[in-house]
Amino acid sequence: MENSKVALVTGGMGGLGTAICRRLHAAGFKVAATYSPSNPTPEAWLAAQRDDGFRFSAYKVDVSNFGDTEWMMQKLLSDCGRLDVLVNNAGITRDQTLRNMGQAEWAAVIHANLDSVFNMSRQAIEPMMAQQWGRIINISSVNGQKGAYGQVNYAAAKAGMHGFTKALALEMARHGVTVNTVSPGYLNTRMVKQVPQDILESRILPQIPLGRLGEPEEVAALVAYLASQEAGFVTGANLPINGGQHMY
Repeated sequence: MENSKVALVTGGMGGLGTAICRRLHAAGFKVAATYSPSNPTPEAWLAAQRDDGFRFSAYKVDVSNFGDTEWMMQKLLSDCGRLDVLVNNAGITRDQTLRNMGQAEWAAVIHANLDSVFNMSRQAIEPMMAQQWGRIINISSVNGQKGAYGQVNYAAAKAGMHGFTKALALEMARHGVTVNTVSPGYLNTRMVKQVPQDILESRILPQIPLGRLGEPEEVAALVAYLASQEAGFVTGANLPINGGQHMY
């Protein structure tokens, strides 16, 4: 059990975010989730979690906006007194081939998926450095490693995330703070379930040697390990969890 340690999960109300919040709660962390200002049902999500025995706090924040994240972190520290684990999980897709992609689709994904990692991490490192302990875990993607047709924006943001991880890991090591990347493949989440079944069966599953989608809980278990005391010698790593879809 991690006792009184506090974990913050951005994009915590999505399919993967929910699994991560629950797993960290089960490990003994006090867990807070961020949600987008465009999310119309945060109270319903919180109530559903309470019904299942999980009590989370939640903060409405635009993680792509530096000022918003600064205010939110001050509020979190006032409410909880500390921050031990940051999971940068928030992200969006705006898929289009480069030839058809507008600057707006490029910028939206870079802001939400990569700028957010800078914004949140910049706020998190001060309290972590002060206590000489912390974990920053960045949720990237298999498509940041191998690329994907129609995702130059998403792949660039996710690949950039791991470059950020490696550089920050070097800066934070002497302060007792580890920084790592987790790169999931295709997961059994609502977003993937929206893919037409024929495309899922003909294009996606054949790429995965294990022959199935990953479960959010499997990724959450890896995140929980990286957040633990036992993972203190792991930093600057990119840990793939993709069913063998991409090996390196």
